Amino acid sequence: MFPPSRAPGQPGGRRAGRAADNQAMRRAVQYLGRYRRQAALPYIFLIVATLSQLAVPRLVRAIIDAVTQGVIAKQVLDALDKIPASVTGLALPKILEFLKYPAEWTRDQLVARLTADQTNAPNALLTAGAAIVVFAALRGLFAFLQAYWAEKNSQAVAFDLRNDLYAKIQRLSFSYHDQNQTGQLMIRATDDVEKVRLFLGQGLLQLVGALLLLTATLLILFTTNAALALATIWILPVALVLFMTFGIISQPLFAKVQQRLAALNTVLQENLAGIKVVKAFTREKDEEAKFRTAADALMDQQITIARLFTFLFPLVFLIANLGQATTLYVGGQAIIGGTLTLGEWQEFSLYLIYLFFPIAQFGFIITQFGQAAASAGRIFEILDAQSDVTDKPGAGELPAVQGRIRFENVTFRYFGGGEPVLRNVDFTAEPGQTVALLGATGSGKTTIINLLPRFYDPTEGRLTIDGHDLRDVTLNSLRAQIGIVLQETTLFSGTIRDNIAFGRPEATDEEIIAAAQAAAAHDFILSFPEGYATPVGERGATLSGGQKQRLAIARALLLDPRLLILDDSTSSVDVQTEAQIQRALDRLMKGRTSFVIAQRISTVMTADQILVLDKGQIVARGRHTELMEDSPIYAEIYNSQLVGDAPEAAAAPAPEAAPA
Repeated sequence: MFPPSRAPGQPGGRRAGRAADNQAMRRAVQYLGRYRRQAALPYIFLIVATLSQLAVPRLVRAIIDAVTQGVIAKQVLDALDKIPASVTGLALPKILEFLKYPAEWTRDQLVARLTADQTNAPNALLTAGAAIVVFAALRGLFAFLQAYWAEKNSQAVAFDLRNDLYAKIQRLSFSYHDQNQTGQLMIRATDDVEKVRLFLGQGLLQLVGALLLLTATLLILFTTNAALALATIWILPVALVLFMTFGIISQPLFAKVQQRLAALNTVLQENLAGIKVVKAFTREKDEEAKFRTAADALMDQQITIARLFTFLFPLVFLIANLGQATTLYVGGQAIIGGTLTLGEWQEFSLYLIYLFFPIAQFGFIITQFGQAAASAGRIFEILDAQSDVTDKPGAGELPAVQGRIRFENVTFRYFGGGEPVLRNVDFTAEPGQTVALLGATGSGKTTIINLLPRFYDPTEGRLTIDGHDLRDVTLNSLRAQIGIVLQETTLFSGTIRDNIAFGRPEATDEEIIAAAQAAAAHDFILSFPEGYATPVGERGATLSGGQKQRLAIARALLLDPRLLILDDSTSSVDVQTEAQIQRALDRLMKGRTSFVIAQRISTVMTADQILVLDKGQIVARGRHTELMEDSPIYAEIYNSQLVGDAPEAAAAPAPEAAPA
């Protein structure tokens, strides 16, 4: 659930949301600290690649100046050959001034220098060209190494984030899952983690590279030609203000994209999970409309962001082109004035591109950062979520229990508010007793059995096992001694053997078979060609309801628990199978404290203690014979189930023949 400070539509909430997302992004970057040495490698390689890139314009300048000097030297030598010596003496000072050579040089010194310039030009061209190739190869090599290690580091961080998320989700209490949709949690462990990974693997490296290239380029520009640098530097503050503004605007938009993507994923997940119900009630068109609505909302938000950035990038390139135009004008004037060579101007132009490139790159970095920060905020909302049920400091291990359960004036409210689901429930289950829970839907039966393994904690009162307050012992040591068969049977992808051994993967085949036999599952398992190696399919789709329920019973029995919880565990089987399971359960419940919820009163008539609940309170308790005499509610349930059916069936009129 989102904290109140991030409520949509509130400026303060948006500012708080951005601050929280930025803080979450910093925490995500800290995950790189787990891989300190290898995390530094891409940045070392980045420095080498950037220095190699920065060397090229200086080499280009050397090439252009060498070619220019060679051409000028040839032209001047040709002219000197055609000018008589008497005239040369008069023109020599002008030639030396034009070429910026010492005024005291003689004609012979000038010819020697020009001959050397003409001769050395091809060698300088080859040397500089070879150097450019070497630096290009270095840049390519280290750019590859930088990209490889950055990707490896980002994948490692994504691996850690997904594992931390999964572990956290596993440990969050039931109340958290009651308030959050499965699709929302799935999208955070997949798409949100991927957004963070992309920024850490690409965006963060691009950001550091852009800042490094920008700083180094500015330093070179000012040391090369400060006047020209000052003439073009005006674009930097303009671009920075532009990017900061767009960053503030875009980040909340990316958060909304992730929220709408999660909503779309929730619709998809719920539809696939309930596809049989959808088809049975012919609700395909309605589900398609629901999905289309969620998809439209996502598309509208993405178009809003696209509209924003399609305005940003042309504006960035406009600013860059204006800076280039300034350089062309000021540099051209300097060349005409003789204060700048063609090679120096070309060098400056190339370095100016290096200045514009990181500025333009900031647009893409902002996009990635906005997405990653919004996703990081959603990830750390889960990682920072507080579980309602945890091991308290100093909690001890629960020793092997005898099975005395005590509810002491227990009251329970879901999410800490609203009407109580249980009110002052007080009873004791002695070791080895079978306690049956009866009552209408919503009477609190399931809540009672959910409190036993501490899926929830009581709002008031306390529970004890053999005198140990459940809050004083560790969850693992408590739940390890409880076998549970829930009303909704959940099987996992894998074989029948894997599902039975879910709580004890190390169990032997003999133990697994014994548990299956006790749950009346062995015979139907052997009817499959692959026996215990039969795949059960997703959520046990290849098995009937009764078969799934018997596997769930076998899974619980394999633990050989001291406490058994059976939540309507025979509701999905026929009468014959129910009788088989009930006989097995009767044997297995001996010596164990068992809590049984059943809709059919016939399955609990032999219980040591029957609790009749109504609106969260115990309205009657006792054995079957006692309740038949003392509890009108119990007697009514009994009569409606076992007595009322026969007269109703007898009174039913025979069906009339259909008209021809």
